[in-house]
Amino acid sequence: METRAAAKRKANAAAVVMVDILHPRKQRVVLGELPNFSNVPTTQNLRKEKLPCRKNLSVKKPSPTNNTISSSPDPYVSDIYQYLRAMELKRRPMIDYMEKVQRVVTANMRSILVDWLVDVAQEYKLLSETLHLSVSYIDRFLSLNRVNKSRLQLLGVSSMLIASKYEEINPPRVDKFCSITDNTYDKGEVVKMEAEILKSLNFEMGNPTAITFLRRLLDATSEKQKTPNLQIEFLGCYLVDLSLLDYDCIRFLPSIVAASVVFLARFIICPEVHPWTSSLCECSGYKSVELKECVLILHDLYFSRKAGSFQAVREKYKQHKFKYVANLPSPPHVPSHYLED
Repeated sequence: METRAAAKRKANAAAVVMVDILHPRKQRVVLGELPNFSNVPTTQNLRKEKLPCRKNLSVKKPSPTNNTISSSPDPYVSDIYQYLRAMELKRRPMIDYMEKVQRVVTANMRSILVDWLVDVAQEYKLLSETLHLSVSYIDRFLSLNRVNKSRLQLLGVSSMLIASKYEEINPPRVDKFCSITDNTYDKGEVVKMEAEILKSLNFEMGNPTAITFLRRLLDATSEKQKTPNLQIEFLGCYLVDLSLLDYDCIRFLPSIVAASVVFLARFIICPEVHPWTSSLCECSGYKSVELKECVLILHDLYFSRKAGSFQAVREKYKQHKFKYVANLPSPPHVPSHYLED
């Protein structure tokens, strides 16, 4: 004879067994035990499963346009670069701010500041992206605010401080930027200028620069090669850094500067071959004729026919770690038929 309580416990136990059979409990495991699961699908198990028919599935391929990067197998690359091309139009400096806004600051003074910032970036081992973003902030700020000569260097270090916080994993501290100016400015002045820059640019700090587009174009030039061509990469970085020195380059979009850099780098390395291929035209969205003016300015910079007195960039790329690309020979002129359709 069973008591009512015993019978009830027995019935509950049977119900639990049935639940466990129908819905087995999942056990917690550590990551190291995952490969030992019996229910992990294997290649053999997948072959036994009936796959859905793909006969009626159609994937619409994106049609290449002037603003897309259609040569990449990743569908997101095209969308990202369309966004960057739109962003470079929105967040760019005024192309003639020296004439319309500034009264004291000149193009030569700007070149002196940029040349000095190249040394600062090397001193603190900052990324190229940090340097280019710093110069972008300077130009955007000068497009909106009149600056005295005594505050130009302060604008430079404060812009590099913001760019370091944006790009670097371990950005230099404020006192480092004060000491690099021989303490011409104290911490309070740098922080105050930092706030002025942020407010003036409406906290819109993430704008694409020429180095942003250069990375993609350099990848496109080496896609068919098993190993990257370090010489053309370093030469491209050298030319894009030289472009920072020249105020005239502001009137070109960063994507045009990057495309012109790749054009000229390929010409310098192999002058007898047309430097602009159909794949680069499709990838960049620019024809060679659209790059003509920028290419010629960059070539003058390379030969020191422009900004020849500023040596920080040139000395940087004369080092062994950059394969001495600043010393590479080049024909004195780019053939005109290379810059035509």
